[in-house]
Amino acid sequence: MQIAGSAAVVTGGASGLGEATVRALVAGGARVVIADRDETKGVALAKELGAAVAFAKTDVTDAAQVQAAVDAAAALAPLGIVIQCAGVGWAARTLNKEGVAHDYDLFKNVVAINLVGHFNVLRLAAAVMAKNAPGPSGERGVVVNTASVAAYDGQIGQAAYAASKAGVVGMTLPIARDLSAAGIRVCTIAPGTFDTPMLAMLPEAAREALGAGIPFPKRLGAPAEYAALALHIVTNAYLNGETIRLDGALRMPPK
Repeated sequence: MQIAGSAAVVTGGASGLGEATVRALVAGGARVVIADRDETKGVALAKELGAAVAFAKTDVTDAAQVQAAVDAAAALAPLGIVIQCAGVGWAARTLNKEGVAHDYDLFKNVVAINLVGHFNVLRLAAAVMAKNAPGPSGERGVVVNTASVAAYDGQIGQAAYAASKAGVVGMTLPIARDLSAAGIRVCTIAPGTFDTPMLAMLPEAAREALGAGIPFPKRLGAPAEYAALALHIVTNAYLNGETIRLDGALRMPPK
């Protein structure tokens, strides 16, 4: 898929991995819609990056809001690229130290945003992409999902998060097979520990300890490294149905 001249939707695009991806796509010549719940950051980023970028306030679990973001992108140029970075990471044990059960609504909410929200965006974007004129190889679009190493190495307190991210990994291949007839590729990135705004709230000593636990390189991942892999997936037409760990060889311990 050619980046230049294509429209893209980036969910969670107002900060962190999503923001880095938006910047990389714009640098490559794409028109981008930032789909995010954070209107303040999203509008500010769109204003900074200029006419090639628009913001659409989007809750990925809301079909109407997602459809509006997808339609906004398709109005800019043929929608060929969707990169999904929206997600939440609340943690709780199945039973806490007092023996109280995990909050049921919390579990459902994490799965709703991280997994069901991913599918919601993907299905609506695919319906638009399928109407594109095919490229030389028959390609009409590409979707890059975001899972996590927690899909494989979930830690104590990550039952909801790990389940949601494992679901993203699990649906990648069947959806890629589903959409093969439409010429739409689907891949997933499973990041390890990245230097995002969430980790920026930790004390510097804690951030350094996290980085030191990564085999090599011994540091947190940079959002630009995620963006570089996402754009490589977009441009490499033979990558399909695959989940790629991006983690410096990290394997998470129980806690």
